[in-house]
Amino acid sequence: MQILHPLTGSLQEYEQALSDPDRDRPDHCPQYQAQQALIGHGFYVRTLVDCSWEGAIRVRRYLCRLCKRTVSLLPQLALPWLRFSVTVISLFLVAYLLQGLTLAAAAVAAQQPAMPYERGQFWIRRFRRQAPRLSLALAPLAAPTAAPDLVTRALHMLQSIGWIAAHASCSPSCGRTCWAGRSFSLPTVGAPRWSLPGLPPEATHTTFAWRCQASLG
Repeated sequence: MQILHPLTGSLQEYEQALSDPDRDRPDHCPQYQAQQALIGHGFYVRTLVDCSWEGAIRVRRYLCRLCKRTVSLLPQLALPWLRFSVTVISLFLVAYLLQGLTLAAAAVAAQQPAMPYERGQFWIRRFRRQAPRLSLALAPLAAPTAAPDLVTRALHMLQSIGWIAAHASCSPSCGRTCWAGRSFSLPTVGAPRWSLPGLPPEATHTTFAWRCQASLG
């Protein structure tokens, strides 16, 4: 399971804060619901591309000693299984879908001038597919605005509350669809829980590094 947690400061400051395993440690297992603090269980490594930074980051993992499952604390700027950050994708979608820029110009607006156009088309197709359900999902957080279509309405709603806020806080009990295209629900710890089908099986519970890169993300 992955839990999103607030990222205050830069990614470099985030990396420095990882040395303290007690920082943001879950006080109980969101899967087993045991009222027992989780123990530190090393890290996995993933790549992340932001507007002004690109590289690998570590993601801290914790282990529930009762159910033997792990919980990862993913900085809310990052998206599960996508290499590019919330900021980069949102800048691109706003530039193309709201401002009417070309794919190449939208890539420049997202500070990714060398980005292949297939990646931008992938983001656009997925957002358009999610827009109808997304407009409903965001209704408790942002008042719907007059718009010519559901894609424009969803974009305006995301702009009004902030893309990262929507990523981290949109939390229906019945399970809605995030703008990034992943379904999630809230565990009782109060942080979004992402349901990611098809994850590789857990290895034996020893510290390990696992690099996850999406071909188009």
